Amino acid sequence: MSTNERVSYHVCPLCEATCGLEIRTRGREVVGIRGDEADVFSNGFICPKGYALKELDADPDRLRTPLLRRNGVLEPATWDEAFAEIDRRLTPILRDPGRDAVAVYLGNPSAHSLALGIYGQVLLRALGTKNIYSASTADQMPKQVSAGLMFGTSLSIPVPDLDHTDYLLMLGANPFVSNGSLMTAPDVPGRLRAIRKRGGTVIVIDPCRTRTATEASEHHFIRPGTDAYFLFGIVHTLFAEALIRLSRLAEHTAGIERMESLARPFTPEAVESRCGVSATVIRRLARELAAAERAAVYARIGTCTQEFGTLASWLVDVINVLTGHLDQPGGAMFTKGAAAAANTRGTPGRGKGVRFGRRASRVRQAPEVYGEFPVACLAEEIETPGDGQVRALITIAGNPVVSAPNAERLAGALGGLDFMISLDIYVNETTRHADVILPGLSPLEQSHYDIALRQLAIRNVATYSPPVFAVPPGQQPEWKTMLRLAGIASGQGATADLDSLDDFVTMQRIDHDVSAPGSPIHGRDAADIMAALAPRRGPDRILDLMLRSGPYGDAFGAEPDGLNLAALEAHPHGIDLGPLQPRIPEVLRTSSGKIELAPEAIVADVARLRSGLERPSQPMVLIGRRQLRSNNSWMHNLDVLVKGKPRCTLYLHPNDATRYGLRDGGVARVRSRVGSVEIPVEVTDAIMPGVVSIPHGWGHDEPEMRMAIAAQHAGVNSNRLADELALDPLSGNAVLNGIPVTIELVA
Repeated sequence: MSTNERVSYHVCPLCEATCGLEIRTRGREVVGIRGDEADVFSNGFICPKGYALKELDADPDRLRTPLLRRNGVLEPATWDEAFAEIDRRLTPILRDPGRDAVAVYLGNPSAHSLALGIYGQVLLRALGTKNIYSASTADQMPKQVSAGLMFGTSLSIPVPDLDHTDYLLMLGANPFVSNGSLMTAPDVPGRLRAIRKRGGTVIVIDPCRTRTATEASEHHFIRPGTDAYFLFGIVHTLFAEALIRLSRLAEHTAGIERMESLARPFTPEAVESRCGVSATVIRRLARELAAAERAAVYARIGTCTQEFGTLASWLVDVINVLTGHLDQPGGAMFTKGAAAAANTRGTPGRGKGVRFGRRASRVRQAPEVYGEFPVACLAEEIETPGDGQVRALITIAGNPVVSAPNAERLAGALGGLDFMISLDIYVNETTRHADVILPGLSPLEQSHYDIALRQLAIRNVATYSPPVFAVPPGQQPEWKTMLRLAGIASGQGATADLDSLDDFVTMQRIDHDVSAPGSPIHGRDAADIMAALAPRRGPDRILDLMLRSGPYGDAFGAEPDGLNLAALEAHPHGIDLGPLQPRIPEVLRTSSGKIELAPEAIVADVARLRSGLERPSQPMVLIGRRQLRSNNSWMHNLDVLVKGKPRCTLYLHPNDATRYGLRDGGVARVRSRVGSVEIPVEVTDAIMPGVVSIPHGWGHDEPEMRMAIAAQHAGVNSNRLADELALDPLSGNAVLNGIPVTIELVA
């Protein structure tokens, strides 16, 4: 290494794997990025996205100054000009017609940002609007709903103990490509291969023979959207053949008898024709799960983004409970996060549980879930006149025009807004509609800690990343941007005192902690705690509070060897807090203090599943597709991630290609109820007959975008085909898999 080079360590924020990076810089330039071999969790593993941070940091298209729409054109502006315009135009809307006339959309990258994760909530409270939307209802919301109802909090999601299991059954997941999802685990390929090397079994159930499926012990095709039938067939077998093994969970589980009753109609023979997996295979898998000493069932986005998403998500953990593999080493276990984990706070083993449907969306009457409405409802809330019509929108690190169902309708709706603000690093398909764009920073210009993802890790770890580079002159940290917006929303204007606002936000959190029974700092003096956090400010100060009042924390001196931010700063490769340990009953936060195996809200939806047992299959349906180099749409503006063979293609089985007169490399028109796209065909027997697949996140051919590389690799937006009227009713999640389509040749 050159003597004028500097080495920094940073956790990659681009997907859920949280890999440690070693970053070499010379001045303000990134010279090289490689995996951090000393990282306590990733041990040097890196995927192509990690190296792409170099290009992202230097990307000339990445915004570095605010943009303000003048005479219909987005032009550079100062920060003061941008916030003055926001105050001038947003404040009257908040006053009349009122706060619910302002909607907020939170994109996926906000969950990977320490600043946006903390201060986004500050802005939402200041706005006081009911109209909150996020990428969650186009992704994982069914799993959060089922976990909340069963275990008591939204992130009490059991994760497979990959490093110790002998038998893993996966549905709708492709972790060789996704790097794991709702399962934080660097080097998933290596960990899955290790299961087989030690004599274990990995079985994949998927409509596509994915990269993960090709390396599994077995792969079985399943019709899209029918995972709940397959899983109920396993549950039925477990009861029918007396294979239930609750062991120590028996005294902590409610609803066993109800579960047996619910499963009776779903015999393997009854579900076989619906899901396409033979009754023989279903019975064998049930027996193998029950007999395995250490086993887990894991499912992901393919099971969430479908019409029975919550039922499928629920049944995964029902099976883990019934086979005795929940909360057992090598099974599906609960992480103990070091910061902000709701299942480590309050009284261990009992809580308030979760409540949904406290209000409904104005147009469709879709119920609220975890404080938000389905993103599929956003367009109609903007378009439909009347009391409560959305007149202004704030998007935060998101691109819903690409990610929401019936994307074309949403794009049209945005043109009818009175005012729109976007916090983003690009002028993309969504932000091109904004009146003001407030730029974020390069990931290398801000500190990082994965609050949510470390609560879903397959090992308890904590890692903090300080900024690699200082905030450039003329730019602004994202937490200050959020506070300035909160200042306007709370009536303090565009020039509110940010230090005072930040002190207020921090003191609110301290007051909550010192007054909460069960808190490690319960009863302490709030002023003393505030003083002990000095001189830190912003998200680092709040992170320090979270760590010190968390389950491993120093409790501000009460546990001298406990965790704090200074300790993480002294360990740039992270601190290993140990393997996952059994946590039931301590982890539970249901009002009963038990695992709710048959929550009433879910039980009520089983009738809908049962009524579909005899439903004939659609002749052709569409599913999505994950790609290693494409986690979010903005990654398509990085040459290192899009170069090479075009990847936005239509997977089509050879039998279907013959039926429709299509050939490899030809062009097909794919139609659904809401739209159509034309896309190159890739004929492959990796997809099951009757199913086609298009990857998500593409379609970069919109006018006014300023993403030059993405425009050269435009592809098509699969969500132009997704029907915004099709939702999983329990979670409000969009149905993005199993969409009925027709196929035709484009001459």
